[in-house]
Amino acid sequence: MSPQPLSAVPDRRRKVAVVGVALSDCGRVDDATAYALHGQAARRALADSGLGREVVDGIASAGLGTLAPAEVAEYLGLRPRWVDSTSVGGSTWEVMAAHAADAIAAGHANAVLLVYGSTARADLKARRRTANLSFGAGGPLQFEVPYGHTLISKYAMAARRHMYEYGTTLEQLAEVAVQARANAAANPEAMYREPITVDEVLSGPMIADPFTKLHCCIRSDGGCAVLLAAEEYVTDCASKPVWILGTGEHVSHTTMSEWEDFTVSPAAVSGRLAFERAGVRPADVDITEIYDAFTYMTLVTLEDLGFCAKGEGGAFVEKGRLRLDGELPTNTDGGGLSAQHPGMRGLFLLVEAVRQLRGEAGEGRQVRRGGSLGRLPEVAVVSGTGGWFCSSGTVVLGT
Repeated sequence: MSPQPLSAVPDRRRKVAVVGVALSDCGRVDDATAYALHGQAARRALADSGLGREVVDGIASAGLGTLAPAEVAEYLGLRPRWVDSTSVGGSTWEVMAAHAADAIAAGHANAVLLVYGSTARADLKARRRTANLSFGAGGPLQFEVPYGHTLISKYAMAARRHMYEYGTTLEQLAEVAVQARANAAANPEAMYREPITVDEVLSGPMIADPFTKLHCCIRSDGGCAVLLAAEEYVTDCASKPVWILGTGEHVSHTTMSEWEDFTVSPAAVSGRLAFERAGVRPADVDITEIYDAFTYMTLVTLEDLGFCAKGEGGAFVEKGRLRLDGELPTNTDGGGLSAQHPGMRGLFLLVEAVRQLRGEAGEGRQVRRGGSLGRLPEVAVVSGTGGWFCSSGTVVLGT
């Protein structure tokens, strides 16, 4: 299909589908630049969609260069009429997907490419950067930097508060890592696939109390891309469309002293908005893909999305519900804890959700409701988190 003229005032809001997804090479990638990973992922996503590059009139990117969408578009040989460079950490891509879907629905763009790539691991190995991630000492952060608050320690403090308030245990938090690794075992693209136990998680080296090493995400290289398009392009696509049913976004705080409740993440708002706009309930959801830089993130986000009551996340996760054959398969690729985590991982969540909804996750990893011969999942929730629970974007997808 040739690109359609953009309409400032469409007759109606168009439906929007994810029509192409792909990963670049991931894991240990020592011989590629971040730009190369962007290009590889973008080409693969377009091939997955079956559409030509001439259809793409929008691009969304963050995390690379000085003018991310402009530099990435130039590298890819695109001249977009719609761009987004929203940067809110790990939730960037869910928020961008929401913006892109709104733009397409309103007729401001026809097909938008979301693309990301990072060589975080390779750069560290080659000593092009250090392991320390600093967000600077200006603005509101100046009041916390003197006290040595690292990103990890902020999540750790929040986890400790949840343990104090609700009796959540270290063993329950460890179960999140164990089940993520169990899911990764079936994923040939996962960086770590060997089974782990609760005892192994608990006995690992301490990073930030209560997080030991296996409570924390891995460090990898990698990239991915997602192509969204208006409904009229779907008939020309090579793959089954996955529809954007509803989205929500929310910013909670940046300074820890302004966070009213350490046990409530911004997903409590973005999730509610996404469910309301999609017209579905948590009970309708088949799979979830949740940002998991640390085990506590998965647990508290499940609570805030409404899959269990506040304070019951520990009991919810300890019963194996997050496994591929569990009641609520979560982070079905192994997540950031085991599969890959090159930085702002939110776009990987969308790729995995789409693969599962299409039935393309592969043997041993494809979720089916009701057993190995059961139905494919029909509704997925993707929830990204940025900063230290500063921001959240939630997307409800369906077939």
